[in-house]
Amino acid sequence: MRPRVFPFSPAIAIAIATALLAGCTTFSKDGGFGTVSTAASERLGKDAVLIKTDEDRRTAASRTQELLSTPLSMDDAVQIALLNNRGLQASYSELGIAEADLVQAGRLPNPGFSFSRTHGGDDLSISRTFTLGVLRVLTMPLTTRIESRRFEQTRLLTADAMLKVAADARRAYINAVAAGQSAVYAEQVKDSAEASAELASRMQQAGNFSKLDYAREQAFYAETMAQVARARQQLVSAREKLTRAMGLWGSQAQYKLPARLPDLPATRPELHDLEAFAMQNRLDIQAAKLQTQSVAGALGLSKATRFINALDVGYQNNFTTSDGREQGYEISVEIPVFDWGSAKVARAEAIYMQSVNRLAGTAIDARSEVRESYSAYVSGYDLAKHYRDEVVPVRKTISDELLLRYNGMLASVFELLADSREQIGAVNSAIDALKDYWLAQTDLQQALGGRLPVAAIATPLAFTTQAASSTESEGQ
Repeated sequence: MRPRVFPFSPAIAIAIATALLAGCTTFSKDGGFGTVSTAASERLGKDAVLIKTDEDRRTAASRTQELLSTPLSMDDAVQIALLNNRGLQASYSELGIAEADLVQAGRLPNPGFSFSRTHGGDDLSISRTFTLGVLRVLTMPLTTRIESRRFEQTRLLTADAMLKVAADARRAYINAVAAGQSAVYAEQVKDSAEASAELASRMQQAGNFSKLDYAREQAFYAETMAQVARARQQLVSAREKLTRAMGLWGSQAQYKLPARLPDLPATRPELHDLEAFAMQNRLDIQAAKLQTQSVAGALGLSKATRFINALDVGYQNNFTTSDGREQGYEISVEIPVFDWGSAKVARAEAIYMQSVNRLAGTAIDARSEVRESYSAYVSGYDLAKHYRDEVVPVRKTISDELLLRYNGMLASVFELLADSREQIGAVNSAIDALKDYWLAQTDLQQALGGRLPVAAIATPLAFTTQAASSTESEGQ
């Protein structure tokens, strides 16, 4: 007897053909890393590297060693962090996970096959069944679109994580260099205080110095010793934070830093419409939008499948000794008697509203961060400029005039030393002001999505804290 043909309906045949076309999703060549690489190049001017092989590790190590051969600049520290930060490399694995989910969503479900052989008396029964989950086939195009949005969201979030690592490296670099600068100045102050205490001791022994004045000099020297110890510890802590941010260890941790922070830019450009710029430029906001779209798509899928949770089509080929060969098909449908899918739809709607509110919260927080960081950026620049142009030059003028008076025997050495002590606060405040400006600029860049608008490019102008600190040695 001729076997009968399995009578698929045209609708099912069209759905399977569509799913077959949609099921051609394959792994991309870059694994989604192109978004991260482009963001690093366009927003930081740096190279982001995905390390997967020994050759990649050797290349990164060689470039790292080349950057470590000279005193690090801020840009060098950022680039080293992008090459070596292990936490960043771990976040890149999220790309592979998301892409694997996308590829899996675009593949047809595996068919099922069952076989049974029974006999009783003279009867022999053989049953063969081939099944396919049709519901998953029918919903596969929508599922693929949802996973595609999630993959794009993961790419944006991974690129945003890269920008955050770069910002953390910048902050750690600024703090480390400022700590080194403060430690050097603390040593200079300690040397001056030591000379002052030694002179006071000799004059007190000669009977030319009161016990009160002598105690004051000794107290100042003791305080400077404590300040030096504190500055040294702060330097160690700041360097270790920078070392962790750059992902260095062993001999690589013996890198050299410059003696002082970069100079203050000559001008501070006026920046406008920063909130709108941030809304368009920030990757976390773009990712939140995709998250909301993805959840909306999942809500549609939940509503589409609320009544039918399982739909299987099977082809049967049976044989019995009494009836001979039998062929046909079976359809298995889950009947919504107790569960009509309302809980599943309600859950999807709640997740959607959660995503909408999170998106709105992210946008509100971003706008606030932009306003706050821009205010700190403006005030930080003005304060650092004030110390550069007003406070430090005036302190230097006072020291120069007092030195002339001392050379003309119109001022004593203790007046010089007292003036040196008064300079300490001004110089330390100048260092802190310059550090705060660079930190504020980093915060503003991060709030805007990793970069400032093009108009925010300025050229450096020399900062004069070095000249101020040099007067400390002139007064000794």
